[in-house]
Amino acid sequence: MSLDPPPHIVLPKAKHTHTVIFLHGRGSDAVTFCNEIFESQDSSGRFFVDIFPSIRWVFPCAKKRWAVTDAENMHQWFDMASVLRPQEEAEMQKPGLWESVNEVLEVLRAEKELTEHVILAGISQGCATAIFTLLTSGVLVDGFFGFCGWLPLAEEMEQMMRVPGRAVDVLTTPVLLQHCQDDGVVPVGNGKELADSLKRMGMQVEWECFENGGHWLNEPDGMDGIVRFIGGIMERGKS
Repeated sequence: MSLDPPPHIVLPKAKHTHTVIFLHGRGSDAVTFCNEIFESQDSSGRFFVDIFPSIRWVFPCAKKRWAVTDAENMHQWFDMASVLRPQEEAEMQKPGLWESVNEVLEVLRAEKELTEHVILAGISQGCATAIFTLLTSGVLVDGFFGFCGWLPLAEEMEQMMRVPGRAVDVLTTPVLLQHCQDDGVVPVGNGKELADSLKRMGMQVEWECFENGGHWLNEPDGMDGIVRFIGGIMERGKS
Protein backbone atom coordinates (compact mmCIF):
# COMPACT_ATOMS: atom_id res chain seq x y z
CA MET A 1 0.00 0.00 0.00
CA SER A 2 1.07 3.57 -0.66
CA LEU A 3 -0.37 5.08 2.51
CA ASP A 4 1.76 7.45 4.57
CA PRO A 5 1.87 6.76 7.44
CA PRO A 6 1.27 3.06 6.73
CA PRO A 7 -1.18 1.00 8.80
CA HIS A 8 0.05 -0.68 11.96
CA ILE A 9 -0.54 -4.43 11.67
CA VAL A 10 -0.71 -7.10 14.36
CA LEU A 11 -0.43 -10.56 12.86
CA PRO A 12 -2.68 -13.43 13.96
CA LYS A 13 -1.35 -16.07 16.33
CA ALA A 14 -3.15 -18.84 14.44
CA LYS A 15 -4.25 -19.45 10.85
CA HIS A 16 -5.64 -16.18 9.49
CA THR A 17 -9.42 -16.28 9.01
CA HIS A 18 -10.62 -12.72 9.62
CA THR A 19 -9.32 -9.16 9.57
CA VAL A 20 -10.46 -6.30 11.78
CA ILE A 21 -9.69 -2.83 10.41
CA PHE A 22 -9.84 -0.50 13.40
CA LEU A 23 -9.67 3.32 13.08
CA HIS A 24 -8.27 5.42 15.93
CA GLY A 25 -9.68 8.68 17.23
CA ARG A 26 -8.75 12.30 16.58
CA GLY A 27 -5.40 13.26 18.10
CA SER A 28 -4.27 9.66 18.53
CA ASP A 29 -2.39 7.44 16.06
CA ALA A 30 -2.40 3.82 14.97
CA VAL A 31 0.32 2.48 17.29
CA THR A 32 -0.89 4.36 20.37
CA PHE A 33 -4.48 3.23 19.85
CA CYS A 34 -3.43 -0.36 19.20
CA ASN A 35 -1.46 -0.47 22.45
CA GLU A 36 -4.35 1.04 24.41
CA ILE A 37 -7.15 -1.10 22.98
CA PHE A 38 -5.12 -4.27 23.45
CA GLU A 39 -4.99 -3.52 27.18
CA SER A 40 -8.79 -3.86 27.34
CA GLN A 41 -10.10 -7.01 29.04
CA ASP A 42 -13.39 -8.87 29.06
CA SER A 43 -15.10 -10.11 32.21
CA SER A 44 -12.85 -13.18 32.31
CA GLY A 45 -9.68 -11.06 32.09
CA ARG A 46 -8.85 -11.95 28.49
CA PHE A 47 -7.47 -9.65 25.79
CA PHE A 48 -8.56 -9.34 22.14
CA VAL A 49 -5.49 -11.11 20.74
CA ASP A 50 -5.98 -14.06 23.09
CA ILE A 51 -9.73 -14.38 22.48
CA PHE A 52 -9.37 -14.20 18.68
CA PRO A 53 -6.01 -15.71 17.69
CA SER A 54 -7.02 -16.07 14.02
CA ILE A 55 -7.73 -12.34 13.53
CA ARG A 56 -5.32 -10.04 11.74
CA TRP A 57 -5.64 -6.57 13.30
CA VAL A 58 -5.04 -3.60 11.00
CA PHE A 59 -4.86 -0.08 12.39
CA PRO A 60 -4.83 2.61 9.67
CA CYS A 61 -3.23 5.89 10.71
CA ALA A 62 -4.76 9.28 9.92
CA LYS A 63 -2.49 11.85 8.35
CA LYS A 64 -1.46 14.90 10.29
CA ARG A 65 -3.79 17.68 9.24
CA TRP A 66 -4.03 21.28 10.36
CA ALA A 67 -6.69 21.62 13.06
CA VAL A 68 -8.18 25.09 12.78
CA THR A 69 -9.78 25.18 16.24
CA ASP A 70 -6.64 23.82 17.95
CA ALA A 71 -4.20 25.79 15.77
CA GLU A 72 -1.85 22.81 15.38
CA ASN A 73 -1.12 19.81 13.21
CA MET A 74 -2.52 16.57 14.59
CA HIS A 75 -3.50 13.13 13.43
CA GLN A 76 -7.13 13.47 12.41
CA TRP A 77 -9.26 11.91 9.70
CA PHE A 78 -10.76 15.30 8.91
CA ASP A 79 -10.82 18.77 10.43
CA MET A 80 -13.91 19.98 12.24
CA ALA A 81 -15.13 23.03 14.10
CA SER A 82 -16.58 21.19 17.11
CA VAL A 83 -16.39 17.62 18.39
CA LEU A 84 -19.31 18.36 20.71
CA ARG A 85 -21.43 19.57 17.78
CA PRO A 86 -20.09 17.59 14.81
CA GLN A 87 -22.70 18.82 12.31
CA GLU A 88 -21.42 22.42 12.55
CA GLU A 89 -19.51 23.87 9.57
CA ALA A 90 -19.81 20.64 7.61
CA GLU A 91 -18.06 22.07 4.55
CA MET A 92 -14.71 22.24 6.34
CA GLN A 93 -14.95 18.50 7.05
CA LYS A 94 -15.44 17.31 3.50
CA PRO A 95 -11.91 17.53 1.98
CA GLY A 96 -10.25 15.47 4.71
CA LEU A 97 -13.21 13.17 5.10
CA TRP A 98 -13.30 12.15 1.45
CA GLU A 99 -9.51 11.79 1.37
CA SER A 100 -9.73 9.50 4.40
CA VAL A 101 -12.52 7.47 2.78
CA ASN A 102 -10.21 6.69 -0.12
CA GLU A 103 -7.42 5.71 2.28
CA VAL A 104 -9.69 3.37 4.25
CA LEU A 105 -10.93 1.80 1.01
CA GLU A 106 -7.33 1.18 -0.05
CA VAL A 107 -6.77 -0.71 3.21
CA LEU A 108 -10.03 -2.63 2.72
CA ARG A 109 -9.10 -3.68 -0.80
CA ALA A 110 -5.70 -4.89 0.37
CA GLU A 111 -7.16 -6.92 3.22
CA LYS A 112 -9.85 -8.47 1.03
CA GLU A 113 -7.05 -9.93 -1.09
CA LEU A 114 -5.97 -11.87 2.01
CA THR A 115 -9.39 -12.90 3.34
CA GLU A 116 -13.00 -12.39 2.34
CA HIS A 117 -13.91 -11.92 6.01
CA VAL A 118 -13.29 -8.31 7.03
CA ILE A 119 -14.82 -6.39 9.94
CA LEU A 120 -14.65 -2.58 10.03
CA ALA A 121 -14.45 -0.70 13.32
CA GLY A 122 -13.55 2.62 14.89
CA ILE A 123 -13.56 4.85 17.94
CA SER A 124 -14.71 8.48 18.04
CA GLN A 125 -13.71 10.25 14.81
CA GLY A 126 -12.44 6.88 13.58
CA CYS A 127 -15.93 5.46 14.11
CA ALA A 128 -17.41 8.42 12.25
CA THR A 129 -15.00 8.00 9.34
CA ALA A 130 -15.45 4.23 9.15
CA ILE A 131 -19.26 4.30 9.06
CA PHE A 132 -19.19 7.14 6.54
CA THR A 133 -16.84 5.05 4.36
CA LEU A 134 -19.13 2.04 4.60
CA LEU A 135 -22.27 3.95 3.63
CA THR A 136 -20.84 6.10 0.85
CA SER A 137 -18.86 3.32 -0.84
CA GLY A 138 -21.39 0.52 -0.43
CA VAL A 139 -18.47 -1.82 0.25
CA LEU A 140 -19.53 -5.11 1.83
CA VAL A 141 -17.93 -6.24 5.08
CA ASP A 142 -18.89 -8.94 7.56
CA GLY A 143 -19.77 -6.42 10.27
CA PHE A 144 -19.19 -3.00 11.76
CA PHE A 145 -18.67 -1.98 15.37
CA GLY A 146 -17.82 1.36 16.87
CA PHE A 147 -17.95 3.39 20.04
CA CYS A 148 -17.96 7.07 21.05
CA GLY A 149 -18.99 7.96 17.49
CA TRP A 150 -21.37 9.99 15.36
CA LEU A 151 -22.49 10.25 11.74
CA PRO A 152 -20.71 12.95 9.70
CA LEU A 153 -22.87 15.03 7.35
CA ALA A 154 -25.85 13.25 8.88
CA GLU A 155 -28.64 15.04 7.02
CA GLU A 156 -26.91 14.66 3.65
CA MET A 157 -26.23 11.00 4.35
CA GLU A 158 -29.84 10.18 5.18
CA GLN A 159 -31.04 11.94 2.03
CA MET A 160 -28.44 10.15 -0.09
CA MET A 161 -29.42 6.71 1.22
CA ARG A 162 -33.04 7.38 0.19
CA VAL A 163 -32.14 8.06 -3.45
CA PRO A 164 -33.63 5.37 -5.73
CA GLY A 165 -31.00 3.07 -7.18
CA ARG A 166 -28.61 3.33 -4.23
CA ALA A 167 -26.86 0.05 -3.45
CA VAL A 168 -28.80 -1.37 -0.51
CA ASP A 169 -26.71 -4.49 0.19
CA VAL A 170 -24.58 -2.47 2.62
CA LEU A 171 -27.67 -1.96 4.78
CA THR A 172 -27.60 -5.67 5.68
CA THR A 173 -24.27 -5.22 7.49
CA PRO A 174 -24.54 -6.20 11.19
CA VAL A 175 -23.78 -3.15 13.37
CA LEU A 176 -22.87 -2.78 17.04
CA LEU A 177 -22.61 0.72 18.51
CA GLN A 178 -21.58 1.54 22.07
CA HIS A 179 -21.32 4.75 24.06
CA CYS A 180 -20.81 5.73 27.70
CA GLN A 181 -23.07 8.25 29.39
CA ASP A 182 -20.09 10.00 31.03
CA ASP A 183 -18.26 10.54 27.73
CA GLY A 184 -16.97 14.11 28.12
CA VAL A 185 -15.58 14.39 24.59
CA VAL A 186 -18.38 13.11 22.35
CA PRO A 187 -21.80 13.41 24.04
CA VAL A 188 -23.73 10.17 24.26
CA GLY A 189 -26.55 11.86 22.35
CA ASN A 190 -24.32 12.00 19.27
CA GLY A 191 -23.87 8.24 19.39
CA LYS A 192 -27.59 7.68 19.88
CA GLU A 193 -28.31 9.89 16.86
CA LEU A 194 -25.89 7.76 14.82
CA ALA A 195 -27.75 4.60 15.86
CA ASP A 196 -31.12 6.17 15.10
CA SER A 197 -29.96 7.44 11.68
CA LEU A 198 -28.70 4.00 10.68
CA LYS A 199 -31.98 2.43 11.81
CA ARG A 200 -33.94 4.93 9.69
CA MET A 201 -31.81 3.88 6.73
CA GLY A 202 -32.89 0.29 7.33
CA MET A 203 -29.87 -1.16 9.13
CA GLN A 204 -30.15 -3.61 12.01
CA VAL A 205 -28.28 -1.82 14.80
CA GLU A 206 -27.44 -3.12 18.25
CA TRP A 207 -27.09 -0.13 20.59
CA GLU A 208 -25.39 -0.48 23.97
CA CYS A 209 -25.19 2.44 26.39
CA PHE A 210 -23.17 2.21 29.60
CA GLU A 211 -23.23 4.42 32.67
CA ASN A 212 -19.47 4.86 32.85
CA GLY A 213 -16.32 4.38 30.83
CA GLY A 214 -15.73 7.93 29.63
CA HIS A 215 -14.50 8.48 26.09
CA TRP A 216 -13.51 4.87 25.72
CA LEU A 217 -14.66 1.29 25.73
CA ASN A 218 -16.57 0.27 28.84
CA GLU A 219 -14.82 -2.53 30.69
CA PRO A 220 -15.70 -5.27 31.10
CA ASP A 221 -19.32 -5.11 29.86
CA GLY A 222 -18.61 -3.17 26.67
CA MET A 223 -15.68 -5.44 25.92
CA ASP A 224 -17.93 -8.46 26.48
CA GLY A 225 -20.42 -7.03 23.97
CA ILE A 226 -17.77 -6.58 21.31
CA VAL A 227 -16.41 -10.07 21.95
CA ARG A 228 -19.92 -11.52 21.50
CA PHE A 229 -20.42 -9.46 18.34
CA ILE A 230 -17.13 -10.52 16.73
CA GLY A 231 -17.62 -14.12 17.83
CA GLY A 232 -21.07 -14.22 16.26
CA ILE A 233 -19.74 -12.89 12.97
CA MET A 234 -16.95 -15.46 12.93
CA GLU A 235 -19.40 -18.28 13.61
CA ARG A 236 -21.63 -17.16 10.73
CA GLY A 237 -18.58 -17.04 8.48
CA LYS A 238 -18.04 -20.76 9.02
CA SER A 239 -21.44 -21.71 7.63
